[in-house]
Amino acid sequence: MFKKFRNAFLTGLLIFLPLGTTIFVLNFLLDMFEAPAMRFAFEMGLKEESFFFGLQTLLAVVGLLVGVLALTSLGFLSNYVLGKFFINSAERILDRVPFVSTVYRTVKQIVDTFGKENRAVFNQVVMVEYPRQGCYTIGFLTNDAEGETEAVIGRQLTTVFVPTTPNPTSGFLLFVPREEVFAMDMSLGEGMKLLISGGAVIPEYDAKKVKKKAQSSSKRSSTKSLPKASPKKTAINPPRSRTRKT
Repeated sequence: MFKKFRNAFLTGLLIFLPLGTTIFVLNFLLDMFEAPAMRFAFEMGLKEESFFFGLQTLLAVVGLLVGVLALTSLGFLSNYVLGKFFINSAERILDRVPFVSTVYRTVKQIVDTFGKENRAVFNQVVMVEYPRQGCYTIGFLTNDAEGETEAVIGRQLTTVFVPTTPNPTSGFLLFVPREEVFAMDMSLGEGMKLLISGGAVIPEYDAKKVKKKAQSSSKRSSTKSLPKASPKKTAINPPRSRTRKT
C-alpha cells in the first residue's frame, strides 16, 4: 500500500513539475502587486484573524497536506483514460499561452528526457576526456557503436551523450574508444544532480572502491599503451660495384 502511494506521489510530482515551475515564475511576477492588494484589503476593513498558533502556521500546514494529496491524486488519475484526457487538455491550453508555453515546454522537456520512460536510454554515468586533453566531463553511456561509424575508424567505439548544464535537454554525442571511457559508481539520478547544479551538488561515494577501480583502470590502460615489439629487420647491404681490371 505504501509503495503504491509513493509511486503515485512521485508520478504526480513529475506531472506537476512543469506546471509548478510555471506557477512559480508567474507567482514571482505577481508578488510585485502583493503590497498594493494588502493595502486595499485593509482599507476595505478586512482584518487578519488570530489563532492559537498563528494564521500563517495553520495555512502552511493545511497547504502542505493539500499539496501532497493533490499530487497523489494526480498520479492516480494519470493511470486512467479520463485522467490522461484532462492532463493532455491542460497541457494543450498551457501550450497556447505566450510566455507560459515557453517556460512549460522547457521544464517538460527536462522531465520527459530523464523520466522513467527514457531512463533506459542511459546505461551508466561515465567520464570522458573532452573537449581537450587533460579536461574531463560527465556524460551518459548510451550504446556501443556499430556499423559504419565503427568500421570507418577501425576501433571499438561507444556512444556517450554529454548534456549541457543547467539545461540537460541539449548536448553532444561523442563516439569514444572503449578504453578512454571511465565508468562511475554514481547513479543516473546523482549524475543528473551533479550536472544540473553545475557541480555544486557532489554525490557521496565509497573512496576505497573508487580508488581500487582507478588503479585497475590505470594498469589496464598502461598495459595497452605499451608499444609492441617490432620484429628485427636484417640490414640488406647494397651490392658492391665490381670494377673491371684493364
